[in-house]
Amino acid sequence: MVGDVRGRSVLDVACGTGFYSREFQRRGASDVLGVDISAEMIAAARDIERRDPLGVRHEVGDVTELRPPERRFDVAVGVQCLNYAEDVAAMERMCRNIHRSLVPGGAFFVLAQKPDYRFDCPSLERYGFRCEPTGEETETGPRVRVTALVEPEPITIVTTAPRREVYEDSLRAAGFRAVE
Repeated sequence: MVGDVRGRSVLDVACGTGFYSREFQRRGASDVLGVDISAEMIAAARDIERRDPLGVRHEVGDVTELRPPERRFDVAVGVQCLNYAEDVAAMERMCRNIHRSLVPGGAFFVLAQKPDYRFDCPSLERYGFRCEPTGEETETGPRVRVTALVEPEPITIVTTAPRREVYEDSLRAAGFRAVE
């Protein structure tokens, strides 16, 4: 989806254990920074990087409060990121912070559950995740319990499955123009 990243700088928000960060580095990115709010996930990412160094940097950080970068990135990637916004205002802040972190003309790729996801598809466990509805509804969509099936112990986080219009409106409010 992201295409050729050779020589490009990549910001991986909600990077988790750094799987995609490391893949971008392997594919020739010039600079990769992974940011995640979970100290546990960043510790796991740093441990993986320590065992098999590729040059990926990882930081604990909240995308809703993302500090301005020292330099801007060519590409930002948010894999299961925006769904952690507590409400529409938080999602708009996340999108603004990501937009601000990009060079003019930079691209932001969002990989998330299908907007309006209703848990009626095959299990995601083969991809290393378990997703279960909690039965609660929020401003952005239904609440979801997501478990990353990582070793030595799974990590569980409660999030949402935002509706399509919430994604689109938040991205446009942040300054992203070509939303598809």
